[in-house]
Amino acid sequence: MPDARDQPSLVVKTTSGADRPEACNQAFTVAAAAVAAGARVSLWLTGEAAWLALPGRAGDVELAHATPLADLLEVVLAEGQVTVCTQCAVRRGIEPTDLLPGVRVAGAPSFVEETLRPGTQALVY
Repeated sequence: MPDARDQPSLVVKTTSGADRPEACNQAFTVAAAAVAAGARVSLWLTGEAAWLALPGRAGDVELAHATPLADLLEVVLAEGQVTVCTQCAVRRGIEPTDLLPGVRVAGAPSFVEETLRPGTQALVY
């Protein structure tokens, strides 16, 4: 059985939410595609994207000719890690108990640790 550490790893960070639906959907689409390709995926929701970790909020972002954000988020949550930026959550009054099951809150040290792991690619939208 292959070691999970040998899997390619992708960290995707998006600062875009309903304010920039196309950029936001691109980030979620890439993260979900990477999950489907067998990569270890970590999706970071920062800035306005932090709101998307609350129940029902991903469904509020609509984009023509794109997979619904809620469906993409479900894929990433099933096989990957979804994180809301600590400072972004605090600025918006978002508590960890407000988040969807499986979403964590973490800060810059965790983001840096993830992105500096050998074999990791990081993308920011």
